[in-house]
Amino acid sequence: MKQYRIEGGYSISGTIKASGNKNAALPCIAAALLTDETVILRNIPDIEDVRVMLDVFRALGGKVKKTEKGVFRLNAENIHSSQIPYEHAKNIRASILFAGPLLARTGMVVLPPPGGDVIGRRRLDTHFLALTELGACVEEGESFTFRVKTLNAADIFLDEASVTATENAAMSACMARGTTVISNAASEPHVQDLCRMLCAMGAKITGIGSNILTIEGVEKLSGCDFEIGADFMEVGSFIGLAAATRGELFIEGAEIRDIRPAVSAFKKLGILWEHKGKVLHVPKEQVMEVNCDIGGMIPKIDDAPWPGFPSDLTSIVTVVATQVKGTVLIHEKMFESRMFFVDKLIGMGARIVLCDPHRAVISGPSSLIGAELVSPDVRAGMALMIAAITAKGKSIIRNIYQIERGYENLVSRLSAIGARITEEDT
Repeated sequence: MKQYRIEGGYSISGTIKASGNKNAALPCIAAALLTDETVILRNIPDIEDVRVMLDVFRALGGKVKKTEKGVFRLNAENIHSSQIPYEHAKNIRASILFAGPLLARTGMVVLPPPGGDVIGRRRLDTHFLALTELGACVEEGESFTFRVKTLNAADIFLDEASVTATENAAMSACMARGTTVISNAASEPHVQDLCRMLCAMGAKITGIGSNILTIEGVEKLSGCDFEIGADFMEVGSFIGLAAATRGELFIEGAEIRDIRPAVSAFKKLGILWEHKGKVLHVPKEQVMEVNCDIGGMIPKIDDAPWPGFPSDLTSIVTVVATQVKGTVLIHEKMFESRMFFVDKLIGMGARIVLCDPHRAVISGPSSLIGAELVSPDVRAGMALMIAAITAKGKSIIRNIYQIERGYENLVSRLSAIGARITEEDT
């Protein structure tokens, strides 16, 4: 087991490059199962979740070759299994993304209950709804077994705008007979990336970027050469890191349109940035004071499905708010366990009232002190990393596997911009 040792209290400064979008890489790897031709994926981040997804791809019979940094050649010509390995499924929720492609290729998939972050209940019902609408039958036991003779198009209304359920439905519908309409579809940038990749493979999809996808099924999909976009969650995390430490940061490769939903939330904390092309600049001089609502009311930062403020950045703005003058309400509406990490911030000296599993009132600024911490999930782990870098004194972060599932080469990248962090064996 490894841990991070951090000496905090120092501002970061310099330039950092955004990695490829983790949440686009995972479904795109699964989508390579839809064809027996070679798929080339570019800008793939070197993170644990990607490595697990590639292991599943290999276990199903696919071939994987890394040709250069961030570039992989995938070939699924000889699929010999429809069973997602339990040891991989328990570690990553995205393993469920193989369900749609395997149904389309083999007519069957055996899926153990997927694992991943423990941030509250994460329903599988919407996946079942979408796949059964397309003709699949499901049997429940220790694993879920889906079977289908022929995928047939359907008019699907998802009961929630689930990202992974939308992706599973879209991948299946590409090879269903007829024209499928998916309403209340998720439209996040990573969903758009997957749809664009599918189109590059020969799929016929309209409505990309909206909550209604229309997909005309085709008999066969081909290989493609596709580059995924930048990880806007990582970009938002780095913005938070620069602001909390009162540092200056240039973030290269940022997709500015993807970070737009975060603008108003950070602005409520007195934090702004500039951009030129794909370089985002977080200046050193920030107001760092809560902008009250009209009438002097305490403002609220709350998450919502795209294009609302991303839930994955809720943990990040919570830490940043501890360093800002004033009071703000953080309302996490989507996951009932995501805010429980604030107990660790309170232990570091933050002034936070956790009202209930969804709401926290934060008054700042607070002088944080180093502590021994355990990362509960990817985003809360990164938030604790920011808190430790901001805090005075030394901190230890354990269970760093959870952080490295979503962030690439953090020690070297953060050290290069002034963070005093080392990785060590426990």
